[in-house]
Amino acid sequence: MADIEKTDYTVRGSESDHGVKDIVATKGAAMGEAADIYGDVATAEQYGYVERGLKSRHIQFIALGGTIGTGLFLGIGTAFANAGPVSVLLGYTITGIAVFGMMQSLGEMSTWLPLPGAIPQYCARYADPALGFAVGWNNWYQCAITLCAEISAAAVVISFWDTEGKINQGVWIGIIIVIIVCLNIFAVSIYGEAEFCFASIKIITILGLLLCGVVIWLGGAPDHDRRGFRYWKEGAMKEYIGTGNTGRFAGLWSTLVNAAFSYGGAEMVAVAAGEAANPRKNIPKAIRRVFWRILFFYVLGSFIIGVCISSSDESLTSDNLSGAQKSPWVIACKNAGIPVLPHIVNAVILTSATSSGNAYLYTGSRYLFGVAQLGQAPRFLLKCSKSGVPYYCVAITASISLLTFMSLGTSANLVFTWFQNLTTIAQCFTWSSICLAYIGFHRAMKAQGVDRNTLVFRSPFQPYTAWATFFFFVLVILFNGFKPFTQTKGGWGSDQLTDFFTAYTGVGVFFLLYIVWKVLKRDPLVKPAAADIWTGKAALDAEVWPEQIPRNFLEKFWFWLC
Repeated sequence: MADIEKTDYTVRGSESDHGVKDIVATKGAAMGEAADIYGDVATAEQYGYVERGLKSRHIQFIALGGTIGTGLFLGIGTAFANAGPVSVLLGYTITGIAVFGMMQSLGEMSTWLPLPGAIPQYCARYADPALGFAVGWNNWYQCAITLCAEISAAAVVISFWDTEGKINQGVWIGIIIVIIVCLNIFAVSIYGEAEFCFASIKIITILGLLLCGVVIWLGGAPDHDRRGFRYWKEGAMKEYIGTGNTGRFAGLWSTLVNAAFSYGGAEMVAVAAGEAANPRKNIPKAIRRVFWRILFFYVLGSFIIGVCISSSDESLTSDNLSGAQKSPWVIACKNAGIPVLPHIVNAVILTSATSSGNAYLYTGSRYLFGVAQLGQAPRFLLKCSKSGVPYYCVAITASISLLTFMSLGTSANLVFTWFQNLTTIAQCFTWSSICLAYIGFHRAMKAQGVDRNTLVFRSPFQPYTAWATFFFFVLVILFNGFKPFTQTKGGWGSDQLTDFFTAYTGVGVFFLLYIVWKVLKRDPLVKPAAADIWTGKAALDAEVWPEQIPRNFLEKFWFWLC
């Protein structure tokens, strides 16, 4: 712990701002930002700083499809089998509204001050340093373990074609790890290009599946069966762990939890904001597009699946099927007599899992970089390459991916599963903390005389939006493990204990992190008048990005899209 230093954040006035602008002009934007954050040029030159190498199209496509993983293609099928089409539609809609509210709050903070690994820094600056510590390390291990899960999923998906098991899955795991590390270690622009390609594939595929679903729904498929709302009539809201209205409500609540996990990574745009070119323009655009991502991909997607496939279809929960064969999209097309699609969807699931692994390695390394900037991690983690990559952070996060090989052994796989269970509810803690950070940010802006009407991006109905979404995510955290408590006779068995620890182990980990830092440092809650909303802003204000003026219709469309 001797290598950990507390970063000295101070509010900077106009004289200091002038000095930062001189540094930006003479040494470059990245060095100017580093000097503003670290307090002096010598430290900035010693450690270096991340570069703003993510272009507008990278940011926009990360926002639209960067974190869409196997959940939308595979995981949603289990939710349909348990709860029925209407419950899934309502669950994804309600959770989507809450996620959009959280993203509005995050968008205002990240546009005002875009920092790498921004979320723990916002929490520490505006709410409580202990909260920043807990969120930063909680997010890091969540990303690191989820990285393992996505790599493992990708290796399993490949077995869809290698039916005879000629190549050991360990080989595929090793190949995927090497690919993901290479995409992250050299330059952030390489990561951005990879995510742009991956997201493009996912977006085109989802749009194609939505169109295909509409054709099946209206009877245009080879079987010419006009389904209408037949599957809604047979069980719109299914009973789950109960009977009557209680069972139907339990089914609806289970979809809220499932949807929360499916929306995971929505905040990744803000994590990338610290390396985005022209963030004052590109981040607000990306935040607004999260709404369309939620509406078209998740809400409309859950609706289309609900009218194309029965929630009682045995293929949704069959243990004999794997990969794309369990995807509700593939099952719907197979039932409608449409061939070939399983191979296409399986390829997309493979790219989605690889893309998610790529994104989680990037995000996890930036969270580690963020807590190092706060002085809550060893200072050597601040070291960046000449291309602006915090290579120690990338290497340490990537090393956790070696745990994926544990999934190959029977006994080791049990341990691997327990590691995954630690991350089950971490996402909701992140979102709740973002809301708390924004509430502190809102109070700080008011206390320090900043007029919100002057902001480049101003989220509506604040701070009420942040409070409402905060309480929603807290409810999901508290009641996400309701299933074992429905066991009223005969006590709890091994299944109930497993469900309980899966649901609540992450809660204990988060509060343990918070208490450790609070006890060790005894930092008080941040007062609005003293909250640091300025450090790092002067360098960003000093940077100038050229205005893009379209020369023709195609360029006008491209600039609108990206």
